[in-house]
Amino acid sequence: MLSHGGHLAQRPVWLADISLLLVAIVWGSSYSIAKTALLFYPVLGFLAIRFCLTALLLLPQLRGEGRKAIRPGLPLGLMLLAIFLCETFGVAQTTASKAAFLISLFVIFTPLLEWVLLSQRPAREAFLAAAVSLLGIWLLTGEGTGELQFNLGDALMVAAAVLRALMMCVTKRYFSTQAIPALALTAVQAAVAGLGCLVMACLLPAGLPALPATYTFWLATGYLVVFCTLFAFVVQIQAIRYSSPTRVSLLMGTEPVFGALFAVFWLQESLAVQGWIGGFLIVATAIWATRLRSAAV
Repeated sequence: MLSHGGHLAQRPVWLADISLLLVAIVWGSSYSIAKTALLFYPVLGFLAIRFCLTALLLLPQLRGEGRKAIRPGLPLGLMLLAIFLCETFGVAQTTASKAAFLISLFVIFTPLLEWVLLSQRPAREAFLAAAVSLLGIWLLTGEGTGELQFNLGDALMVAAAVLRALMMCVTKRYFSTQAIPALALTAVQAAVAGLGCLVMACLLPAGLPALPATYTFWLATGYLVVFCTLFAFVVQIQAIRYSSPTRVSLLMGTEPVFGALFAVFWLQESLAVQGWIGGFLIVATAIWATRLRSAAV
């Protein structure tokens, strides 16, 4: 009976792991899709549309118990706004595969921030897994040649990686003290991010141009809203309930594999043999990492 109960207790963790791999796939595709959308509309306007649409779709979730999400959702929404400003301005100035490499540095930052903010020292194996994963990411994007060109877009992606790791740890802290509906929290975060972008865009001297009429822009935006925002954010929030920020970040570290694949097939970016070797290292490390049990699991 005890063994059976143990299997039941572990089921949410494995379901969370599988869901996070699906999130890694859709987030990996987001860089190529976002670069496509940015061909038709400025960054701030694009982000305002994406997150305001998300907030409107989730508005009914703020009734009843959903109101508990308003207080934590405001600071988390500001963090989300900062992350996507850095990510979107960054990806507009670098390649999709390189952006996936740099944002995945959060795999390294998360254990350190978890240790500092949550006083939970990850297992030594977690640091080893993070280091191997980083090596794989380095090889994957073709930057292992020693010819790394670091520009403003790259710096913004590194900043986004730090902020993503920070938000993961802060979200874990909120969920450790109270029960917050995941959809309601996503609604508040999206509203803060969307309205923030809209206000900043309106304050610019040029303002915003007319909305794009091309269906390519709206298909790309719709995909990002439904899959890369609604689905991905809810899954990540739920997964943190059953796992540790370090374990979640290691699983999400598979994102650049899928980011590189979409960059190759969608944007015709090249991927060398060493990139495929790096991709194998990342996937293998993530599968191994799901068997690790950190102190927070």
